[in-house]
Amino acid sequence: MKALILAAGLGIRQKENGDSKPLIPLLGLSFIERVILTAKKSGIIDFQIVIGYKGKRIQKYLGSGEKLGVNIGYIYNDEWRKGNGISVLKAKDFIQEPFILLMADHLFDDKILFELQKQTIEDNECILCVDKNRHKYLDVDDATKVLIEDGQIKDIDKQLNDYNGIDTGIFLCTPVIFDALEESITSGNESLSAAIKVLANRQKMKAFDISDKYWLDVDDDNALKNAKSLLLEKLKKNTDGPISRILNRPISIKISELLLKTKITPNQISLISFIAALFGALFFYIGDYLYLVIGGFLVQLSSIIDGCDGEVARLKLVETKYGGWFDAVLDRYADAIIIFGMIHGHWLVHNDIIIWTIGFIALVGSFLNSYTADKYDVIFRKTIKVNRMRMGRDVRLFLIFIGALSNQILITLVILAIISNFEAIRRLVVLRFKHA
Repeated sequence: MKALILAAGLGIRQKENGDSKPLIPLLGLSFIERVILTAKKSGIIDFQIVIGYKGKRIQKYLGSGEKLGVNIGYIYNDEWRKGNGISVLKAKDFIQEPFILLMADHLFDDKILFELQKQTIEDNECILCVDKNRHKYLDVDDATKVLIEDGQIKDIDKQLNDYNGIDTGIFLCTPVIFDALEESITSGNESLSAAIKVLANRQKMKAFDISDKYWLDVDDDNALKNAKSLLLEKLKKNTDGPISRILNRPISIKISELLLKTKITPNQISLISFIAALFGALFFYIGDYLYLVIGGFLVQLSSIIDGCDGEVARLKLVETKYGGWFDAVLDRYADAIIIFGMIHGHWLVHNDIIIWTIGFIALVGSFLNSYTADKYDVIFRKTIKVNRMRMGRDVRLFLIFIGALSNQILITLVILAIISNFEAIRRLVVLRFKHA
C-alpha cells in the first residue's frame, strides 16, 4: 500500500525552529523522516509527498528515499497557501488505489498503521483514525473534533461542541476522497475536513479508534517539547529492572540524547559498552582494591551504556533483529569475562580455591538468568505479568559494582550464585503452572 504525506504548508507557528517545518529536527531525525520510517515499520515503502513551501529543500533532503530504504515520489502544490484539501487533491492523477494519508508533522505509533491496513474498506468510503481519550500531550482546544455514531463520522470541526473523538490526521482513503474534495472545494471550502463532511453526509466516512496508542500533532513550540518528552518516555520498557528504572535509564537517556547528535550507530554503542566491561574485568583480574574500585565503576558504566544502543536505535527508528542479537551476544561474553576477572583477582590476592567453585555457579546462574529472561518476556509476556522486581542484568552488574567498592568479591559471587539460580528456577516453576 502507498502512503501520501502532506508537506506543502508554511507551518508558521514553528518558523523559529526552521524555515521548513517537515525538516525540523527532533531527537536525531526530521519530522518527515520520522513519519516515513514509522510508516515503513508497518510495511509501507512507497510514498508520494505533496510539497509546496520550501519544497525543493525537502526534495533535496530526502531524494529518492534510497537512504531510508523506501521509494519517494513528489507532487508539487503551487497553491500551498490554500487549504490542505488542495494538497490532497493534487495527488488525484498519481494514486488510483487505496492509500494511507499522513501529515508531515504528526508523530504516531507504528502499530496504528499495522492495524489500519487490516481494516475492510469499500471503494466509496474512507476511514479516519480517531482518539477518544484526552491524552496528556494533546491540546484539545486546538484539535479538530469529531462526532462518532455507530462507527461512522457524523460531524467534524475544530469548533465542534458536541464531540466524542479527536481527528488524528491519519487516514485510510480510497480515490473517492478526490471526488469529495472536488465537491467541497467547489462549494468554497478547501480544507480536508470539509471533504470528510461530504463523505460523512453520505455515511461513507468510518471511524477507527486508536485511543490505546500514542500520536501527536507537532504544530507549535509547546507541542515540540511534548513530542520530545513523549519519545523519551517511550524509551522506558516494561521489562526494565529496578536498577534500570531508578538509576541506569535516567542516565542512559541523557547520554543517548548526546549520541543522537553524532553519526555513531547502535551496534558501535554496543561495542563501546562491551569494551568498558572488558576493561572493568581486566582491573578485577589484578585483584588489588584500587583496581577493584576502577573496575566496579567501569562495569556500572558499561551497564548504563548498554541501554543507549537500544535507545538510539528506537529514537532513530533503525532497530534490527541483528542489532538486538549482537547486543545480547556481547552481553553474555561481557558477563563471563567480568565474573572470571572477579574470580581470578580474588584468588590471586587471597589464594582461596573455593572462589572457583562459587564463581562457576555464579556464572552458570548468570547465563541461565539471561536465557530464561528472554523466554519469559518474549514468549509469555502476553499471559504473565512481568515482575517489576526482576533479577536482571542491571541488578547483577550493580551488585558487582557494590561488591567491588566494598571489597567483598567472594560474598558478591555467593549472592549472585544464589539469587540468579533461584530466579531461573522460579521462572521455570511459574511457567510450568501457568502453561501446564
